[in-house]
Amino acid sequence: MDTIYSEWIIAWYLEHKRDLPWRGIADPYRIWVSEIILQQTRVNQGLDYYLRFVERFPDVRALAEADEDEVLKYWQGLGYYSRARNLHKAAKKVMADFGGVFPREYKDILSLNGVGEYTAAAIASFAYGLPYATVDGNVYRVLARLFALFTPIDTPKGKAEFARLAQSLLPPDHAGLHNQAMMEFGALQCVPSSPDCGHCSLQSQCKACEQGLVAQLPVKSQRTKVQDRYFNYLYILCNGHTFLQKRTGNDVWKGLYEFPLIETDRQYAVDELIADRRFGQLLEGAGEVEVQAVSPLMKHVLSHRNIFARFVTIRIRQASPMLGGALLCVPLDEVDRYAVSRLTEMFLERE
Repeated sequence: MDTIYSEWIIAWYLEHKRDLPWRGIADPYRIWVSEIILQQTRVNQGLDYYLRFVERFPDVRALAEADEDEVLKYWQGLGYYSRARNLHKAAKKVMADFGGVFPREYKDILSLNGVGEYTAAAIASFAYGLPYATVDGNVYRVLARLFALFTPIDTPKGKAEFARLAQSLLPPDHAGLHNQAMMEFGALQCVPSSPDCGHCSLQSQCKACEQGLVAQLPVKSQRTKVQDRYFNYLYILCNGHTFLQKRTGNDVWKGLYEFPLIETDRQYAVDELIADRRFGQLLEGAGEVEVQAVSPLMKHVLSHRNIFARFVTIRIRQASPMLGGALLCVPLDEVDRYAVSRLTEMFLERE
């Protein structure tokens, strides 16, 4: 396919690109960390996390040898915590299967936990100059508009079609530069809503702009169903301590710590919550139970869920058998050592 698109986008990139610490380097480890952080995080939010993360874990060995709780603590606030757990697992795999040397082959990079085709292509092209096209949300949007493609991008047919097109545009000798240019062009110029087409260097070549279709592209075939969930956290105070539990199972915030939780199918009044058998079981044997405060209802939006949460501050004089046996008893001034969700972090910031 004509390379003019690549030449123009690269020219645009060299003039407009942002100065970011993971650009202009060939360290596959740091490129990998940046790509995982940026998968579902905006650059301006992810930058500080990246800098802190690579300062604490400067190479794959440091990450592999760290405790998972510490890794999650450094990830706290970024969300999508499976990304951090997979980073940790993949670092261990690099140490075990590749002698501690980050793999150079695309198929080996793709074998790492949490690394899909896009991330593998990014690492392979940025670090090693290998000719693999990256196709992320930005690239889907740029290609859909440039070529006025209405194939839904969230279908197997669409993914295959866009992958072939992206690969056909890739100049093998400048794969990394081209990929970064395409992604940056989508992030800064060809933005999702109200792009400035009048000042776009590709306007004359853009079929969507020519046909007045920019706002309609790209196309998705499905809308994700959003589930509402209701979390009632019990912030239990007992002689300068509180209680935490670690989330397990395949649910949100797996591996993070939280206060004892009672999840309900709707928003409960405080009296209803106190009457819930789980409340009684948790605090049975704790003596006098004093409800000191109830936080306002907090809405926390995740990709497929709306979490409606509140924190009930409770004071007791002694730990109940369930609290003392199943949960961690933590001094109040040490709670910030544990990795918690951003929702819990916001509550603690107000305390």
